[in-house]
Amino acid sequence: MVKIMVKRFFNHNIFKIIFIVGLLLGPLILFVLPSDYFDQGQSACLSVVFFDLECYGCGMTRAVMHLMHFELFKALEYNKLVVLVFPLLLLWWLKLVFSLFGKKILKWF
Repeated sequence: MVKIMVKRFFNHNIFKIIFIVGLLLGPLILFVLPSDYFDQGQSACLSVVFFDLECYGCGMTRAVMHLMHFELFKALEYNKLVVLVFPLLLLWWLKLVFSLFGKKILKWF
């Protein structure tokens, strides 16, 4: 049922265009922001907020931002798993962009 509703939603050209613009502008906006934009502030991780324990995902947003700005060592300081997560995010983003243009890539993913 949900899949049918999503399919109908994206059959309208205006929604496809808005989604494509969002997918293309999102990474561009994150690249234009300074690499330390997310470095300050309180953590939104529930593990940190409720139990004061860092989980495996803690620091991933900051690590991805620094990796997007080609600061590998700074990214690794925040979260070492960024070397796995960032390529997967990039592949997922590419798959979404190509699927909106009607192209099938990475059938295994």
